[in-house]
This record gives sequence, C-alpha cells and structure tokens, in this order.
Amino acid sequence: MNEQVNIRELNDLIASKSSFVGLITKGMDQRIVGQKHLVDSLLIALLCNGHILLEGVPGLAKTLAIKTLSNLIDAKYSRIQFTPDLLPADVIGTMIYSVKNEKFEVKKGPVFANFVLADEINRAPAKVQSALLEAMQERQVTIGESTFMLEDPFLVMATQNPIEQEGTYQLPEAQTDRFLLKVIIGYPSKEEEKIIIRQNMNGYRPPISSVVTPQEVKEAQAIVEKIYIDEKIENYIVDIVFASREPQKYGLGDLNDIIAYGASPRASISLAKASKAYAFLKGRGYVIPEDVRAVCHDVMRHRIGLTYEAEANNIGADEVITNILDKVQVP
Repeated sequence: MNEQVNIRELNDLIASKSSFVGLITKGMDQRIVGQKHLVDSLLIALLCNGHILLEGVPGLAKTLAIKTLSNLIDAKYSRIQFTPDLLPADVIGTMIYSVKNEKFEVKKGPVFANFVLADEINRAPAKVQSALLEAMQERQVTIGESTFMLEDPFLVMATQNPIEQEGTYQLPEAQTDRFLLKVIIGYPSKEEEKIIIRQNMNGYRPPISSVVTPQEVKEAQAIVEKIYIDEKIENYIVDIVFASREPQKYGLGDLNDIIAYGASPRASISLAKASKAYAFLKGRGYVIPEDVRAVCHDVMRHRIGLTYEAEANNIGADEVITNILDKVQVP
C-alpha cells in the first residue's frame, strides 16, 4: 500500500514538473519540423544527465536541434567543429604565458559549457577524442596541474555522418560506450518536407527565448531518479542485456556467429535510466515494459559488437536487438 501512495505522489510530482517538457517540445517544434524521435531522445539524454550521439546524413537538422535546445534552456552552449588537425588543447583548454602577470594562466576551452556540441566527432584523431572522454566520464578536466569541475548540467551531444569514410577516425568502443544513446536520424516525410521548404522560402524564423532554467532541469533529473522500477522490470532489462552476451541460453543460437561481444553492464544501467526518463515523458511514476522496449534500440545499438559474418550478410545491430526483444519474455 505504501508503494501505491508513493507512486500516486510521484505521479502528482511529475504532473507538476512535466510542464517544462511541453515548453521545450513546443519550442523545438517552432524550429524543427517532425523529427519527434530526435526531440524525445534529446530530452531523455537531458533528464538522465547522459550524453548522446546522433548519426545521420547531412542536412537533417542535427546541429539545429541541439542549438535550439540550448537556447530554450538558459544555459551556456559551445560548438566544437572536429577536424583532423584539432588538438586536445583546442577542446579542453591550455596554459598560456601572461606577460603582464609574468606567469602561466589557464585558458579554459569550449568544453566548459552546459551543452557541448561535438560536430562530426569522427573527424578528429584519437587523442582529441580521448580528451573529450575524460570530460564526459569524470565531468572534470585536467589542465596542467589543476583539475577543474565542469558545469552542471553537462551534456555532450556529438554528431557524425555515416556516409564519408575517408579522413575519418572511427570512435573507439570505449568512447561510444560512454554515450547514453546513439540515435539514427531518418529523412522527413513528404508533408514535412513541404513545410520545411515553405518555412525556408518565407525566411521568417520565430525568435527562440529561454523557457527553462538549469535549476529546473536539475529538479526534473532528481524526480526521474525517484521513478519506481519493479524487480520484474529489472529482470527484464538484465535478460535483454544477457541475451546479447549468451544468445544460446535464450533460444537465439543463430546469433552466436553474429555477435562478437555483448553489451556491457553500462548498457543495463543506461537502459534502466533511459526507461525512467521515458516514463517521465509519458507522465508516469513507474516503468512498464513498453518503456524499456521504446529506448532499447537507442541504448544498445552502439554497445553490441558484430562479427565480419554479420557485416558480410548485411545484418545490423538493430536487427539483432529486434530479435532479442522478440525472444526475451516480457513480464
């Protein structure tokens, strides 16, 4: 009975706090046509205080979506355009000698912001990617002998184009694992494309003003952490992750030759967190199996390693995850 009371209280709390979700969605709709999945994914990453990797061909409003989100939240925003000649100091900052003070002073880099857009992250060499890695995982940066804490909330939103492979450095597995979600963005529908053309022909873009403060975001993050997740749902999450590691135990023996390595424990944590955030977006104080299924592809697609055989047969991670979800018993 106590749990029921708590859930009822949580539902009321979510109802009072979820107004900011509506405000952000409305603000995003002013600039971005369609792409509902992209907007939801950005909100999930924001509510979980996690990082997000967006993949899609050029011109699908990846950068615009991230910029609009940072404008709607009264927060610091910086953009880093990754190029092959970028250095770690260009991202995190460096020590500069001050002639006036006759000593070295710290010059902070663009990573010191609430929202960091890492544009075309796979164009920079590994040393730059690993500099961003410490910032993402530890939420701190070391410059010289000093360590600086980063802003709170801190969210890295990285984009990459899947088409050009020349002059790119593939993200190492350790780095992709630190992204809460990897979202594949598709093309808009015909109707949406017509609206996009009209909007751009008019030349009118409604001004975007901030509707939410970082403090409100932190409060919402605290509520998301309180959302109730039943033991049955926990077992369901663990089963999904274990099915990627030991497929034969779940009647998925045909995946043995396709999966090189399964999802890490970080996948289980991310799946639970993202499910809670999805429940929050739906205005619920508890997680249901549909929440887990809704976020599963985005959470796991970059955490499952596929064999050469899978690539030869043109089998992708999404197909593997769909097979797992079809086989694992829903509570």
